[in-house]
Amino acid sequence: MNPLKKLFKQTFVYGLATVLPRVISFFLLPLYTSVFENASGYGQYVNIYAWIAIFNVFLAYGMETAFFRFYHKREDKKSVISTSLISLLGSSLFFLTLALAVKDGLANVTNIQVDYIKFTTYILVLDALVIIPFALLRAQEKPMKYAVLKTINVAINLGFNVFFLIILPKVVQDTNEGVLNSIYKEGWEIQYIFISNIIASAVTLILLFPTYFKVSYKFDSSLWKQMLKYSGPIMVAGIAFTINEVVDKILLTELLPQDIAASEVGKYGACYKLALFMTLFGTAFRMGVEPFFFSHAKTEKPQKTYAQITNYFVILGSIILLAVVVFIDVLGKLLIRNATYWEALDVVPIILLGSLCLGIYHNLSVWYKITDQTKFGAYISSIGALITLVINIAFIRKIGYMASALATLAAYASMMLLSYYFGRKYYPVPYNMRKIVFYLTISILFSALSFYAFNRNLMAGGVLLLLFLMLVYKMEGDKLKTIFLKREN
Repeated sequence: MNPLKKLFKQTFVYGLATVLPRVISFFLLPLYTSVFENASGYGQYVNIYAWIAIFNVFLAYGMETAFFRFYHKREDKKSVISTSLISLLGSSLFFLTLALAVKDGLANVTNIQVDYIKFTTYILVLDALVIIPFALLRAQEKPMKYAVLKTINVAINLGFNVFFLIILPKVVQDTNEGVLNSIYKEGWEIQYIFISNIIASAVTLILLFPTYFKVSYKFDSSLWKQMLKYSGPIMVAGIAFTINEVVDKILLTELLPQDIAASEVGKYGACYKLALFMTLFGTAFRMGVEPFFFSHAKTEKPQKTYAQITNYFVILGSIILLAVVVFIDVLGKLLIRNATYWEALDVVPIILLGSLCLGIYHNLSVWYKITDQTKFGAYISSIGALITLVINIAFIRKIGYMASALATLAAYASMMLLSYYFGRKYYPVPYNMRKIVFYLTISILFSALSFYAFNRNLMAGGVLLLLFLMLVYKMEGDKLKTIFLKREN
């Protein structure tokens, strides 16, 4: 099969695995923005999950990417699987014990209630224990099973959220007796969100238990040290990425006046979610392309294929950028039912563009992963994190959450440019920069015209989107037909 056709097929399935669950979870956005009517409650939820994202990186410590690298690099794949599982199992149990022992200290550092610390600890550990089982499905090219399990996870989470936040309060209003009354507590919205998450994560782990039981456990200390050496910079990069993604919510909570901080974080967090269309595309593409990069590293002239992949990523990303900007008011009113949150819609185009830059960066990052120079990933992402911190700290008090949006764009754009610069030196890939810059420029220009010049007029934006699609078809139609419609011998 044509390698690009195979990649796009797997990316499509991984896209379903990523997008379908998130589409289901998008129902949580109107649910939460309805339950938390004044935005401050939702802001508290956003702040807690920002901390969860940061701790997730520490608990993974780059082992997922290291697993892919050594799984494809070594013939003894069973040793890679068992060593990875033992490593993450041991570190997760250690974290569970430590976090529960020092929960009061964690609560003081994060400004999160002690009871919430317990819930977040369970969520973090359950999620860490499925990292390698899910990575193994990707490495063995089983995207359908991966997609089904991810969808089950989010469907369970959504179902229990609906039950706890909508059905349960209505049921207990009609009766003062029964089991349901005994589990209902008024004002427990955030706790019920945690409980739903824990149930979904626990079921997912149970479904992936066969991975743990099929392994002949053997810990290869020499391999483990090599994996840690490879994963260390990946963890640093992951921490930096997470800082870029979530630290703005934490800093908004800390730097804005306390009487408005939670509300502003809630508005920003809700509208930030609308940029997930780009994040979902980037994540789906990355999940398909990361194993592809490693498996094709030893083929003849892989750089040419890598260049083609990046070209098509930019084209599709540019379409998504323009499409979401054009339909921003429709999406905002559909997914955020509470008008209180709409005033933050101005951040969406900026976050979208930043997410596109991040997606391009992930494609460009093939050079340091293939050449085992992951330290550059740590350097580059650390620079991005520093930019994020500086801009947020300097400007949040002056322009609020708009500073956070601009910081996101500045950080990801800088990382993209730095990766391209160093990649040309250490692992040259023949990217068609004229075409990439052309599509990006037209998409950004049309997005700006739609959002600012035409004041989000749907008709005008629709015309611009149609023109862009016609342009893409004229320039890329024949090539895409060759990839997807040409029959294999």
